[in-house]
Amino acid sequence: MKNTFAENIVDFLQQHDPFKTVAFTDLLDIATQSEIIYLEKSKRLFKINDELHKNFYIVHSGIIHLTKIIDAQETLISKCYVGSIFGLRPFFAKNNYALNSIANEDAVVYAIPIVLFKPLLAKYAAVMDYFLESFSEQSKSTGENYQNLKAISEAGSESELTDFSYFQELEYDKNPLLLPVHTSIASAAKKMVERNSSVAIITQNARISGLLTDADFRKKIAFGTLNLEADCSSIMQQNVTIVEESISVAEAQLLLLKNDTNYLCVTEDGTENTRIKGMISERDIIKSQSNNPGVLIDEIRKAKNFEELKYIHSKYLFVIQNSFTKNIPIFHINNTAGGILHTIIEQNIKFCIEKLGTPPARFVWLALGSQARKEQLVLSDQDNMIVYEDIAADKHRDVKFYFVQLAKLVISNMELLGYKPCPNEHLASNIKWCKSLSDFTAIYSNCIKSPGENMSDFSGIFFDFEYIYGEIKIKDSLEIAIHQNLANNKIFFDYIGNQLLKLPQPLTFFKKFAVEETGINKDQFNLKEKGLQFYIDAARVFALSYNLKGINSTFLRFKQMAISDAKNAEKYLDFAENYIKLQGFRAKEGILNDNDGAFIDTNKLSKIDKEELKKSLMAIDDIIDLIKDKYKLTRFS
Repeated sequence: MKNTFAENIVDFLQQHDPFKTVAFTDLLDIATQSEIIYLEKSKRLFKINDELHKNFYIVHSGIIHLTKIIDAQETLISKCYVGSIFGLRPFFAKNNYALNSIANEDAVVYAIPIVLFKPLLAKYAAVMDYFLESFSEQSKSTGENYQNLKAISEAGSESELTDFSYFQELEYDKNPLLLPVHTSIASAAKKMVERNSSVAIITQNARISGLLTDADFRKKIAFGTLNLEADCSSIMQQNVTIVEESISVAEAQLLLLKNDTNYLCVTEDGTENTRIKGMISERDIIKSQSNNPGVLIDEIRKAKNFEELKYIHSKYLFVIQNSFTKNIPIFHINNTAGGILHTIIEQNIKFCIEKLGTPPARFVWLALGSQARKEQLVLSDQDNMIVYEDIAADKHRDVKFYFVQLAKLVISNMELLGYKPCPNEHLASNIKWCKSLSDFTAIYSNCIKSPGENMSDFSGIFFDFEYIYGEIKIKDSLEIAIHQNLANNKIFFDYIGNQLLKLPQPLTFFKKFAVEETGINKDQFNLKEKGLQFYIDAARVFALSYNLKGINSTFLRFKQMAISDAKNAEKYLDFAENYIKLQGFRAKEGILNDNDGAFIDTNKLSKIDKEELKKSLMAIDDIIDLIKDKYKLTRFS
């Protein structure tokens, strides 16, 4: 029997971040246990120092104000509009509420059970990121508007939001309290009080044996089973989560949620067999969120016009540049920068819709190529398409006209930000790439079934698409149709495998860089076409043939292939690392010379860099051999 109440909640959630990408069935299970709460104007849902609720909340209608007492006055901290999430404190802190929540007008909120939703934070990393960002923002006691930020920036302040601590190693307690396993409970309690510590690591032979926390003492006292002379090992927690020194904030947060613990023990290599290096607590993670890219994303979402968005985009570019100086792994930079850029595009689309008026049909805006793969770390081309729902024939002309005009506005604005339109016109403003779902389904079907006849105007990047804005179900329907056509289609993989082999070779017969012989880039090496493109295209071929849905990142495609095709795992892992190295060369070249980094002067590279670059390029021969072996290339050879 259908649960209309629950389905209505799910339909609402999937219209708002971060639930747009969560599976319908996952949300439905939670929605069936959710509640609807009606709040009259000025009614409080919770107030400062209230005990934490078992739910968090989403605004269905009305406005909720989050306030705090500052200088004896109730001060507005944040406004929660339709679709906003609040009351997240139970996820990330154990102490009582630090803010008041008040209905500024009659409001309806959904109460979502935390215990049911928590597993989704580990399953959907993007949801966890969004929750962390929201909690961090709502926890701030003050905020700054766009004009203030702009004034600060123009004055040369260093307070720009460019801290990538969210993806850097955590700041944590590197001198935790260590107690030998045979320390008595009484002695352990005394030492914890002396150190003002709520936790101690119990050790045996200088290695981790367990954890002892205030909660362990309280449990034993409550049940009257505490023998103060017994060894502390009798009450310690034996299931300890151990991590290595290089763990990021995101990874630490996931482990805390997944293992339902408040602490992570740090050792040299992440095992119990090496030296203890410290302790990570929930407080350490929350503290690290005070300066992270999530705040920048929040600024983007709150931008009121394109001029504000343009200013915030300049900060985004500086974030990328600054991240390289901090030696943050490129994969992390890709994910973070990609998420920020997608939010910029989304907000740009919203501005353009406000200008044009309500869309005449449901649609989805899809990013293509490097934007879709979250690999656009330089100001390179923009590629995109619009897919709209199937409509009556008499409405087709007007609907297409609207979406082409929308695309022209969006693309024009993105060009002002530095993203040139694709020279091959793989753009939603081109009527070829602004079509109905049925039309696109037919195009993909024809290209897959008869690739030699229908691929002349169809690039491989059309298989790298990512949701940006609109009706995600349209994107899902197109993806399902594509993979159905790909199943057991040897002709298609024969064709695209051969196309890959036709790419220009990166090295000469004597293993020298195959530099350009003529033109404005004479004597420079085309890193994009003769290096990166091999890896990108090969990863796409593997992903499509192994039905790896929802994975666009070249790096992650290779990583996943190491699991799916275990006998070649070592090769795939090497490909992943080589690709990241090549992308690093391009990004640094682009940042240094303020261009797209496609061409590099190998003569300016250090000896070590030349060797690293050449090593990554030589591995392309291994890619070619694997492609030939897997797909038995014959028909189009």
